[in-house]
Amino acid sequence: MPFMAGDWSRVAAWAVRFVRRTLYGEWHAIVVDPVRQLVRRGLSGLVLAFVAGFGVIFFHGIAQHPFGRRLVWHLGGVTADLPLWLSLLRTPVSLYVPALDLPVWAGITQLFLAFALAELTLGRGRTLAVAYITTLAGTMTARVMVALGPGWCGFGLPPEAGRILDTGPSAAVVGLFTYLAVVRRAPVVFTLTGGSMVWESVAVPNLAGREHLIAVAAAIVLGLLHGRRLPLLARLAGRLGAAPQPPRSDPPVPRPGPPRHSVPFPRRPANSPTLPTSPKPHMSRG
Repeated sequence: MPFMAGDWSRVAAWAVRFVRRTLYGEWHAIVVDPVRQLVRRGLSGLVLAFVAGFGVIFFHGIAQHPFGRRLVWHLGGVTADLPLWLSLLRTPVSLYVPALDLPVWAGITQLFLAFALAELTLGRGRTLAVAYITTLAGTMTARVMVALGPGWCGFGLPPEAGRILDTGPSAAVVGLFTYLAVVRRAPVVFTLTGGSMVWESVAVPNLAGREHLIAVAAAIVLGLLHGRRLPLLARLAGRLGAAPQPPRSDPPVPRPGPPRHSVPFPRRPANSPTLPTSPKPHMSRG
């Protein structure tokens, strides 16, 4: 049955209301709520953003000199052909080592905005965890791609890719924006972040584009698991045959039982006669 003019108008009105409600909710979740937190907490709510920005500027300035470039490489240089323990040791510092072939000042703006929004919305601990996990996911996946070699339906990489410098905060920035979009239910931010990464990987098929896609996927998984720690533990405990433990913050629940009554102690009446006491025998010294 074809749509009538009234049906199309109702569909258009519903679409307009849906888009307006979505944009209004996303504006409050991504902009208004963090700004309120910033007003309440002050500059103390931007500690991670300032540290990340100044860290990138510091390492970028050092890397402009030959000796400083070698120092930056030994502190935070990560490639896929490094030993695993050394790659894990350098990964936290590699977040602040910008890529030499990319404009650093444009990246600092995105970095500051991502860490500022995440710290004001999620807190410092969760922000650091998401940034590190998404970066580590991209780094470990690059090692797997190089280990597989060319082929594997385009998933593997040639051995030459293992010598490409894999540093910079781009994976952490992408991961934080994606995690915020999933947790705060912001489809516009999610589309801009994920869509730009897909377009980058298609337009410029390099190692960085693939790592960004892995960071987006890891952030989506972390966002879907947000706030589901206790149900997962309860399900796992049920499968193992153990009773789930209550959260530590909850007080222990007393077990129901029969009421306890105190037994009264019998008292002696005030006018009751007292028993005479036998006198002690008198001992005389002879």
